Amino acid sequence: MKNYDYLIVGSGLFGSIFAYEANKKGKKCLVIDKRPHIAGNIYTENIEGINVHKYGAHIFHTSNKEVWEYINQFTEFNRYTNSPVARYKEELYNMPFNMNTFNKLWGVVTPKEAGAKIEEEKKEAGIVEPKNLEEQAISLVGKTIYEKLVKGYTEKQWGQKATELPSFIIKRLPVRFIYDNNYFNDIYQGIPIGGYTQIIEKMLEGIEVKLNCDFFENREELENIADKIIFTGPIDQYYNYIYGELEYRSLRFETEILEEQNYQGNAVVNYTEYEVPYTRIIEHKHFEFDQTSPKTVITREYPDKWTLGKEPYYSINNDKNNSLYEKYAELAKNDNKVIFGGRLGQYKYFDMDKVILEALNCVKENL
Repeated sequence: MKNYDYLIVGSGLFGSIFAYEANKKGKKCLVIDKRPHIAGNIYTENIEGINVHKYGAHIFHTSNKEVWEYINQFTEFNRYTNSPVARYKEELYNMPFNMNTFNKLWGVVTPKEAGAKIEEEKKEAGIVEPKNLEEQAISLVGKTIYEKLVKGYTEKQWGQKATELPSFIIKRLPVRFIYDNNYFNDIYQGIPIGGYTQIIEKMLEGIEVKLNCDFFENREELENIADKIIFTGPIDQYYNYIYGELEYRSLRFETEILEEQNYQGNAVVNYTEYEVPYTRIIEHKHFEFDQTSPKTVITREYPDKWTLGKEPYYSINNDKNNSLYEKYAELAKNDNKVIFGGRLGQYKYFDMDKVILEALNCVKENL
């Protein structure tokens, strides 16, 4: 006897949306998660009255009205606009690259002057066919922007020299000839008031949830308690790595409570020089305009080499890994027991709005 219609492995956005919609349709679901909490990587924890993004900055943005309306049924969003600052040595620059950035770099004031400066540097470099990431970036934005704002950050992120990285990693570098520090061009943007965890709590209300429950440690028992499995973990692990391991980059976080009200004056500050080991510092209270707490909480984010057992954050979608994933996807296509979803199940980096869309499409196809 099957006890459940669906076993949902992972309580992040994808799994929780599927569970919520299935539950509405009268399906019996069990949601399990190997972590001691729900919400996957969007988990926020209240520390000193501040909602802390435990797995890095999560800023919701979308141009899809259906997705925006869907997520707004669970919470109210504030009007937070992502405007990160890049720090190179003792200099601060606005991101994305815009007229404020160019003015600080070269003292130019008009878009025409900024455009001319970039073109002059591109011409000076004389790169026609970029052979690596460094040449590709210089051919797009010139040497000054590359050396101060791209090089060190990218090398830390990938754990390799820019001259050893393939050029296709950077297809374009957005350059804006306007005085606008808004990182995203999406129509809708914000942070849920009260954090992300409450969204998942509302989705999973009335649904059985087991935490600290690793699917692979209890596989024999779990596989037989439901008609179908919604699996949001690594697809290669599900199939026992029969074709080999897919590769990832990982992250490491160091969170600290400081006895001061305001540490850096911005939610996100990127550190673009290679000598600083972390890529950014997040000051969480600025996501929700919280200036009432006398303390502040900061998180340093370190890129990390991924090995089995570490948390996989970013899929490395080069030719080798993509063709390996295709083999696993082929297995999945012929497997009537399991449906894969999310960034690990589909081996692809998704912004939150895309995860919601994928989950809703999965619901339409399967419920």
